[in-house]
Amino acid sequence: MASIINIHEAKTHLSRIVEEVAAGREVIIAKAGRGVAKLVPLDGLPKAKKLGGLKGKMTVPDDFNAPLEPDLIAAFEGQP
Repeated sequence: MASIINIHEAKTHLSRIVEEVAAGREVIIAKAGRGVAKLVPLDGLPKAKKLGGLKGKMTVPDDFNAPLEPDLIAAFEGQP
């Protein structure tokens, strides 16, 4: 269950609130009685990206970096 605190209290006691959130508590920050933000604990650090995950699953055509046709460029530029 999340607790609701006003923004002034959140600014005044930010360090304590962050410690409580890190321990598993959820906190909703309210402004004028309406919730505007929710502090939740992180599940952990983001996992490292694995490079080459699609190797062998797709191919890049030989003309990938070739210049575009003039009529296609015109279409992108909104020219008839």
